[in-house]
Amino acid sequence: MDFDYSDKVKALRERLLAFMDQHIYPNEARFFQEVEANRSAGNAWVPTQLIEELKPKAREAGLWNLFLPRSPRAPQGLSNLEYAPLCEIMGRVPFAAEVFNCSAPDTGNMETLERYASEAIKDEWLEPLLRGDIRSAFLMTEPEVASSDATNIQCSITRDGDHYVINGRKWWSSGAGDPRCAVYIVMGKTDPDAPRHSQQSMIVVPANAPGITVLRPLTVFGYDDAPHGHMEVLLKDVRVPASNLLLGEGRGFEIAQGRLGPGRIHHCMRSIGAAERALELMCQRLNSRVAFGKPVSAQSVWHERIADARCRIDMARLLTLKAAYMMDTVGNKVAKAEIAMIKVVAPNMACDIIDMAMQAFGAAGMSGDTPLAYSYANQRTLRLADGPDEVHRQSIAKLELAKHLTVQREVDMPVTRGC
Repeated sequence: MDFDYSDKVKALRERLLAFMDQHIYPNEARFFQEVEANRSAGNAWVPTQLIEELKPKAREAGLWNLFLPRSPRAPQGLSNLEYAPLCEIMGRVPFAAEVFNCSAPDTGNMETLERYASEAIKDEWLEPLLRGDIRSAFLMTEPEVASSDATNIQCSITRDGDHYVINGRKWWSSGAGDPRCAVYIVMGKTDPDAPRHSQQSMIVVPANAPGITVLRPLTVFGYDDAPHGHMEVLLKDVRVPASNLLLGEGRGFEIAQGRLGPGRIHHCMRSIGAAERALELMCQRLNSRVAFGKPVSAQSVWHERIADARCRIDMARLLTLKAAYMMDTVGNKVAKAEIAMIKVVAPNMACDIIDMAMQAFGAAGMSGDTPLAYSYANQRTLRLADGPDEVHRQSIAKLELAKHLTVQREVDMPVTRGC
């Protein structure tokens, strides 16, 4: 496996680093100030002018829709392995990915539409998403069931002539708070009597369809992530054309696996970017502060923490690049163990390193004076988003046990000797 960056990726990486230095880092405070100003004016969900100002600059720089591979509608899209180091850089600032039209859940929804939607649906919804004109949400998780087992989902999608009627309650519908959010992809049951993994389907639903009510925003450690938001959404007798169903009835799990694989790579590379930035801030802080008569960086306890952080970041990056390489070469199904492993490793690693950095900053690390507290809140959610740690660990363990079960059977086979 060769993880060296191609000349194309090296050039994009340098361009992206320059864009971050010129436009993103200097405007971090402005982003949050705009959100707070909108909140004070009575509506935190107004999109920030900053993001809208920076999007055309990102397009002009050729840093747009880089996440979507093998799409004639986005020919600039990169492979998973090519995109990974760029995604890491974007992950250093929580809002940065949107500037490049590379933010969740839009990336996953665009991949889903590209792979599974009809040309008519692509024209209606994928094209404006690729232009950055609208945003989207993915409605899967439900408050009334343990959604870590997606077969529990109870939202109903019932055929009625040329339409489907949708009834259910969803939450943690990220992006649904944004007034630019124009379309949902909803997962629900079309046939509760079908085999367990053939009951679910996915359907495209306009966000302004009658019967949809956005009930409330949910907070993460007190952050509401406005104007993006994680919303609770009620769907009551929502009617959409039958042609909006993706692939066909009972194909929801198949679509979910196709959607979530690349999304996990993106999440994990952004986690690595967040951890790298936390380590940089931690080292700068330790070098600049004096306690008990010497720089804090001279205290041996910090040597151990810094070394541990560097080892863990690099290990997580290599494992994630391996998963990306395998997805590109042998596909998501063969790479399922690697995808599950990175989803456990990267967010846990990032949480630990950001926690170390907050400790280095003392009380300031808990405040909004540094990006660390907000970054920690984001990373902590990723131990649940796209499947909790426990589900991924279970998958890894089952795959590992299956390997050794085959070996054990071979060892236990009786040996028959000839006369």
